Amino acid sequence: MDLSLKLVPEPFQKEIVQYLDYLKYERGYSKHTLSSYQATLIALSEFFEQSQVKDWRGINHDTLRVWLVELRQKGLKPRSMQLKLSSVKGLFKFLVQRQKISQNPTELLVIPKADKPLPKNMEVDEVSQLLNFIPEQTIEKRDKAIMELFYSSGIRLSELAAINLVDLDTPSGELRVLGKGNKERLVPVGKVAVAALSDWLKCRAEFLKAESPALFLSQLGNRLSVRQIQQRLSYWAKRQGLNNTLHPHKLRHSFASHVLESSGDLRAVQELLGHANLSTTQVYTHLDFQHLAKVYDQAHPRAKKS
Repeated sequence: MDLSLKLVPEPFQKEIVQYLDYLKYERGYSKHTLSSYQATLIALSEFFEQSQVKDWRGINHDTLRVWLVELRQKGLKPRSMQLKLSSVKGLFKFLVQRQKISQNPTELLVIPKADKPLPKNMEVDEVSQLLNFIPEQTIEKRDKAIMELFYSSGIRLSELAAINLVDLDTPSGELRVLGKGNKERLVPVGKVAVAALSDWLKCRAEFLKAESPALFLSQLGNRLSVRQIQQRLSYWAKRQGLNNTLHPHKLRHSFASHVLESSGDLRAVQELLGHANLSTTQVYTHLDFQHLAKVYDQAHPRAKKS
C-alpha cells in the first residue's frame, strides 16, 4: 500500500485502496491519473472524518454537496471541481457494484460547468496590419483572398476549405456555404474581399493541373487542405509582424465582434456565423461589453485616470 494511503481513516481505507487497485490493474489508468484520484480520495475521506461520518452508509447527497461547497470556497475553478467530482463519482459507482452500499449518493450531484473562455479576437488595427500588403505572386494573391474572405464573411475553416467555384458569385457578392449539419446558408462578401477573390481567380489556372471544383488550390493543383490554410495564416502573421499566433477562428471571432460592436444586432451575427442557437452567439456580447467598457473608460469624465 502507498504510504500516503495510510492517512485514510480506517472506515474508508480498504475500499479506497480496492478502487485504486481496480483502476490501476483492470482499467489501466496512467500513473498521473491514479495520483490525482488518490489525492482527491484521501482528502475526501478526511472530510468525511471531520464531518463525523462513521462509514460509507453514512454518506448521502447532502454530505457531498457540503464537500463541493467547501471546494468552491477554497477557490477551486469549475474545471478542477469537475475532475475531482469525476473521481468521486467513479468511486461510489464502484462501491455500488461491489455491494458495499445500496444507493449511489453522487447520482444527483450536478457537476459545475466550466466557464467558457471568451473567444480571442483581433483589434481592427491588427486586422489591417495583417491584410495591408499588395500581393504579387500567385500564392500571395490566393492567401490574400483567403484571409479577406475569412474576415469579410466570418465562415469556419472547414467551410472555407470546402468552397467550390460554383458557390461563389462575385458580381452579387454572395457565397453559398455548407455548414454544420449539412445546412446551407448564403453569406455576403464585402467589396474588398470580392476584389481579392477576383485577383485570385484571374491567376488560379496557374495552379490548376487537372479539373477541380475547388475555389482554393495548392501549388500541386489539389484542394487546399485545412492544415495548409492554417499554416499559411501562421506564415502571414509572422511576416506581417503580429506577435500572437493567428488561427482561422481568430479571424472568425474578430468578424463577429467587430460587426456586433458596429451594429449591435446579435440576431444578424447569429445568421452570419451559422449558429443554430442564439446562446452560442451570445458569448460575443461579452466582447461587445468589453469594447463598451473600454470606450467608457476613455470617454467618461469620471472614469478618466488622472
